[in-house]
Amino acid sequence: MIKKFKLYKEEDGVAVVWFSLVFIVVVFIAGLAIDGGRLFETKAELRKVADAAVLSGAQELEISDVSVANIVTQILTAHNEQSSLKELLIRPANENKITVTLEKTVPLYFMKIFSFDSTPISVKSSAAIYPITQTYGAVPFGISKDTPLEFMKEYQLKADSGGSLTGNFGILALAGPGGKLYEDTLKYGYDEELKAGDIVNTETGNIEQKTINGVNYRIDTSPYTTGDITHRDDPRIITILVYEPYEITTNQVKSVKICGFATFYLEQPMSSHDSTVSGFFIKKVGKGIGDINALDKGSYAIKLVE
Repeated sequence: MIKKFKLYKEEDGVAVVWFSLVFIVVVFIAGLAIDGGRLFETKAELRKVADAAVLSGAQELEISDVSVANIVTQILTAHNEQSSLKELLIRPANENKITVTLEKTVPLYFMKIFSFDSTPISVKSSAAIYPITQTYGAVPFGISKDTPLEFMKEYQLKADSGGSLTGNFGILALAGPGGKLYEDTLKYGYDEELKAGDIVNTETGNIEQKTINGVNYRIDTSPYTTGDITHRDDPRIITILVYEPYEITTNQVKSVKICGFATFYLEQPMSSHDSTVSGFFIKKVGKGIGDINALDKGSYAIKLVE
């Protein structure tokens, strides 16, 4: 009996030891789960802020590095993460790219039992701008892909309604034939997607007054000072097609193939019976999808990159 009693006591002692070990393991796992969940959530939120910062900052790459830095600061401040900025790289290795690294120390709760008070987390996000290969909101103007562009230099573009091979400026029937559709598309932009490789018909007929109406409408509705190209929502800033002839009949271009896109600033209103559009080509980040191999005519889109 005495031997059995000692055996039971020894088994009780072993059970207590095992229970203590299991309890410690359970608490440790629970601590990992709870604090790990907090770390995962915090890192995900920090990633969203970093992505927002680079996407917004990249829109200013064609303005200035100062503008990029200011926008990044604004985004971080709006999310109360300005103190988390560890590094901001603008145009590293002369790339049209921006990289933001955020780092912050996250306090732990359950893991304090095991002397883990906090742990650092870090995220890095990059965005680059590439020539646009796919976009929407373009106007029914086009230029030959062989037209040499000098940015910020004044251009007098001759409107060519007949699709002449000798013209440097073509009028296109994006929404279909007819003056009313042409004028509306010029005023408000084409609401469907266009991409490199698409075939578009040229517009024919008398479009002089329609062109005047559309161009002057955009200029009249612009709330910004003439010559200020920094506002992305300025109706004076238009996306036009860069093309190559596709179907030619008796020296007339009946349809064109889209090769890329360019951005044009409408500087001067058109006068009565005017057939030229005055302004200048600019480098601008706009809406759409970019590709590093796309034709570069100064119109860009933003993409998150590694």
